[in-house]
Amino acid sequence: MAINYYSALTQVVLVGFVCFLCPGMFNAVSGLGGGGQLDTTAANNASTALYSTFIVFGVAGGGIVNLCGVRWTIFVSGFTYALYSASYIFLNHHPRDPSFTIASGALLGAGAGVLWAAQGLIMTSYSREEEKGRFIAIFWTIFNLGGVLGGILPFAINYNSDKDSLSDGVYIAFVVLECLGACMGLTLAPPAKVKRLDGTSVVLAESTSPAREAVEIVKLFLNPTMLALLPMCFTSNFFYTYQFNRINAGLFNIRTRGFNNIFYWGSQMVGSCLISLLLDTPRFKRKVRGFLAFAVVFVFFNSIWGGSLALHNKYPQGIEPGSRIDFKESSKASGAIVLYVLCGASDALFQSLAYWIIASLTRDNQKLSRYVGFYKGIQSLGSTVAWQLDIKVSPLTQLITNWALFGGSVIPMLWVIWSIKDHEEAAVKADDAELSEKDALTDVSVNA
Repeated sequence: MAINYYSALTQVVLVGFVCFLCPGMFNAVSGLGGGGQLDTTAANNASTALYSTFIVFGVAGGGIVNLCGVRWTIFVSGFTYALYSASYIFLNHHPRDPSFTIASGALLGAGAGVLWAAQGLIMTSYSREEEKGRFIAIFWTIFNLGGVLGGILPFAINYNSDKDSLSDGVYIAFVVLECLGACMGLTLAPPAKVKRLDGTSVVLAESTSPAREAVEIVKLFLNPTMLALLPMCFTSNFFYTYQFNRINAGLFNIRTRGFNNIFYWGSQMVGSCLISLLLDTPRFKRKVRGFLAFAVVFVFFNSIWGGSLALHNKYPQGIEPGSRIDFKESSKASGAIVLYVLCGASDALFQSLAYWIIASLTRDNQKLSRYVGFYKGIQSLGSTVAWQLDIKVSPLTQLITNWALFGGSVIPMLWVIWSIKDHEEAAVKADDAELSEKDALTDVSVNA
């Protein structure tokens, strides 16, 4: 069967491969803990700089994408990932000068904010109602192949190495792949030409302007639904710091960190596919599907943090660099590796549900771009705080903070799910009515 280049599914697959090669490789480096370095301080400060600029460009990213389109924004943004990976080559040779890595992190935050807004527009607005979970799962699976590949590279290259930091060769491989991903951004079709399977166009909104985008972005912070989702957004990447630095980098040697990431990101693929079956099932109404998926996330997350507490109690003082666990030490490694892999699955469950909730709020692609930008911006605010906490507080305090933040997001998420309309037809009427409103500040309802 011939592939339709302008189909919504093809475009989701293409943006999935862009993120496979750019954010996927970045995740692989981050997942090693400390950016693949023995001393995590430089990576922590670079991550703080990254997520500080990501806050601004994440929130503003939806407006930038609406004005500039998806192709060139992704193309330009993709190269900031390559620059960041290249900065660790410099750090390998100048370990006392982290300035280039920190500056590259700040630039990457700007690029990533725009790239993820473009990705979010494609993933959430190109699907039909019955495809939302499937499109999220397809993207998440392809994207996390990058993390799997990024785990294989350091595992294979450093298999016989006794170093605790990545070699230049691994970082060079990441740079080449990320440059390829940036160039793939130009293969995306303009949204105006993309069609869904039923023949409908994905472009449902009017033209926009910088002034209008600025107003619409400000209005996000006056929207009760977006405010209710603030805890969900804030905590959605907060846990990465603890999992990457305190579990993976804190307990395991460098080759085992790569080995672990193969399965961490692989479990993300499995988790996103499984929850998509629940989110798209025609057996239940939309609201019921949301509640059932939330119940899965709730049980999974509490189990993960309970297991993390047990692991912490086993190694309350951590493990010295020279004696960190190798994957061949099955009696010591198996339990911690299984927990780390399940952490990856829990992340996929949470992120898939979050995107599904956002995709259920409106059919307007410009609004979805702004909503995803808001999600990524507030998510980055949480990450900024988390990376600095890693420097300043104990592992146990980090663990308790993560668990408490998830608990604080429960009630607001349930309220938003309860507010979601059950039928796509209701969304069409609500969006049409909203476009005719002159006073946009009254837009506080949740539209399906």
